[in-house]
Amino acid sequence: MKILVAVKRVVDYNVKVHVLPDNSGVDIGTAKMSMNPFDEIAVEEAVRLKEAGKADEVVAVSIGAAKTLDTLRVAMAMGADRSIHVTTDAALEPAAVAKVLAKVVQSEQPDLVLLGKQAIDDDASQVAQMLSAYADMPVATCANKIDLEADCVTVERETDDGSMTVKAALPAIVSADLRLAEPRYVTLPSMMKAKKKPVQAVDLADFGVDVSARLTTLTVQEPPARAAGVKLNNVDELIHVLKNTAKVL
Repeated sequence: MKILVAVKRVVDYNVKVHVLPDNSGVDIGTAKMSMNPFDEIAVEEAVRLKEAGKADEVVAVSIGAAKTLDTLRVAMAMGADRSIHVTTDAALEPAAVAKVLAKVVQSEQPDLVLLGKQAIDDDASQVAQMLSAYADMPVATCANKIDLEADCVTVERETDDGSMTVKAALPAIVSADLRLAEPRYVTLPSMMKAKKKPVQAVDLADFGVDVSARLTTLTVQEPPARAAGVKLNNVDELIHVLKNTAKVL
């Protein structure tokens, strides 16, 4: 049983990002980067499944520039056995990421593909679904519980109305939600051990897929400043504001 986990290097969730002076994008040149939190949850779940004896190997994969290797090292420090680094300096859109991951799936032939339900930089939440189409595999999104068996996976997933339980034959794709698992703390000894684990570097061009951008960013702007709060004297004033100013009543 092999589990492939896709991870992405993003701006750390504690960092407040700022727009570039020319409004062409977000300034990440000096920002602290880390593994996408939802992908970190996916890695944790994959490692737990291996520790429970339900998987034999956990392989991490990521697409990006040289520093993406740092993210893969964290995944291996958490328990992944080896990594695949698809090297490119280009920022890929979700469809392109899904195409590349489909090629990795074709090569690795994993029984289960895990990844976060979305990346916190673009919040697209599209890769798992697109990968399902490109790789011709069933997908279950927003998982908060996974039960892996020899030939199928049962997933409890969150919906707007509550929870839903779905079952899919392996190989399958599952995207992780917040409550699936709490990632373990990565220690210095585990990071040192991760440096000895194998990393396969593959150039993006070797996959022969079209990763050209389909979207054009016109402008990126800071959100409007939050208005100061107003102190009201009584309930009547509150009702007046809600009805006539906010128009929510």
